[in-house]
Amino acid sequence: MNTMTYKGYTARVEYDGRDNIFVGRILGIRNIISFHGETVAKLRAEFELAVKDYLADCKQHGINPEKPASGKLLLRVPPEVHGRALVAAQSAGKSLNQWATEVLQHAAQPGG
Repeated sequence: MNTMTYKGYTARVEYDGRDNIFVGRILGIRNIISFHGETVAKLRAEFELAVKDYLADCKQHGINPEKPASGKLLLRVPPEVHGRALVAAQSAGKSLNQWATEVLQHAAQPGG
């Protein structure tokens, strides 16, 4: 997956061969914000404009803009998975939160 980032927002980028354009969509927020451009430079400019417009629109309407992630993650997993994760974390000399953060960071890396 190809992505680009601006002001903490990440967008997925794809090439649309039918229309001969690059298209993007901002990820991690409920609003559907998409943009397009005929060149990578134009696509980046449109992405930045889309983020700026979203932030300005939120400000105009007195709404807090959604952030792609708050840093808080609540997971529901089977008790046996929770137990094995806790043992793995303790075996590594880490808290479950530290261990899970490292595992998620590794898994979320491109090619992870």
